[in-house]
Amino acid sequence: MRLMNNLEQRPVEFCLNCGNTHMYKKSKPLYQLVLYLLLILTLAGTLGCQSQKKMEHPRENPLVKVAGSDLPEFTDAFFFQDLVVSIDQSLVYFKRVPANRTYNYGEDVYNAAHMITSLETFKAFLDTKPSPKDLNRFIRKSYTVYKSVGGSNKDVLFTGYFEPTYPGSRTPGPQYPWPVYSMPDDLFQIDLSAFSDAYKGHKQLMARVDSNSRRILPYYTREQINKQPDFAQKARPVVWLANRIDRFFLEIQGSGRVALPDNEIMRLHYAGVNGRKYSAVGKYLIDNNEVPKEKMSMQAIREWLTAHPERMNEVLFTNDSFVFFKEGRGGPFGCINVAVTPVRSIATDTKLFPKGGLAFIQTALPAGVGQPKEAWPRASLFVLNQDTGGAIKGPGRVDLFCGAGDWADYTAGHMVARGQLYFLVLTPKS
Repeated sequence: MRLMNNLEQRPVEFCLNCGNTHMYKKSKPLYQLVLYLLLILTLAGTLGCQSQKKMEHPRENPLVKVAGSDLPEFTDAFFFQDLVVSIDQSLVYFKRVPANRTYNYGEDVYNAAHMITSLETFKAFLDTKPSPKDLNRFIRKSYTVYKSVGGSNKDVLFTGYFEPTYPGSRTPGPQYPWPVYSMPDDLFQIDLSAFSDAYKGHKQLMARVDSNSRRILPYYTREQINKQPDFAQKARPVVWLANRIDRFFLEIQGSGRVALPDNEIMRLHYAGVNGRKYSAVGKYLIDNNEVPKEKMSMQAIREWLTAHPERMNEVLFTNDSFVFFKEGRGGPFGCINVAVTPVRSIATDTKLFPKGGLAFIQTALPAGVGQPKEAWPRASLFVLNQDTGGAIKGPGRVDLFCGAGDWADYTAGHMVARGQLYFLVLTPKS
């Protein structure tokens, strides 16, 4: 799962006496948690939930159907390379959900069974190695195309993410002092929809029980986590990194690889988040005139943090969100729990756009590492909607998975491009 994030305070102290993670006792606080939530839900249902619903205004559909005369020219800058790989991953997802699960395309609704047929039909057509003319004729004849309404400028802002590789160790030491934490034992994930249908669609709450007041509280912020010297007793470190800024960028990407001293490569996957609000460090640096907006990139953030270690807490603690990890194999995996494919998987706001759906994007991509952003050529390509992210909100945002390596690092670090987003689905015969 893709999440944008930030970092920390100082190396923590670990329990070296027993070498174990100390489990948090949950039984009594959990019982009180349930009672507390039931009280909240009862009051919400009787005092305001119904009247609030009546005051809600209908939201504009994020996707609108495109008339034939307004369809874009469908081309693929990467000549369909790895597109079938990404389609197959979406098919894995659709084949394991109920066949009657529905997906919204503006005012239209399609079920999972139809989504499978739609992708398999497109995949079979790709096997014919179509010419650009045949491709456009096929889409116009067989598919319904929808366009994102975009943001305030009626277009879509594209950014990128990638899978980084950083040096680390399975054991802490002077060379590897920065822990990557697993999910804490004292973090409760609360699904309000399990208590009442009025809360369907609400995201899960991340909470903890205060042992003194026995109250349910939001989970610790980034600053609070980093100022707890015994936090490793609640969240067992998965690995230790050499550099604090590396850990920062690992959170931004949501997954990554760690190069261990014995030449082994460890894969880190997203495990969860503390549930606190995400705030972009780059925006903070721009707003405080530390980095010009036109020069902002992940590389610029790294350079600034390296040059100003005494202000690292100030900057990184502006982001309350904190990401937890787990060791895994393969991947990285998107929000539909399938492997994302370089330059073929996108992250969007999946509350607005259909998970797993076939999409077509028009944006700008560099021809090579180091090419200035203003010189990036325009690129059109087919992608699959397989991921999401904490900073990817609304119909005007898309994050492109760029893969791993130098080109991916450079592209994801510098990509801020305007463009368009379309979704395609097989037109029902009836």
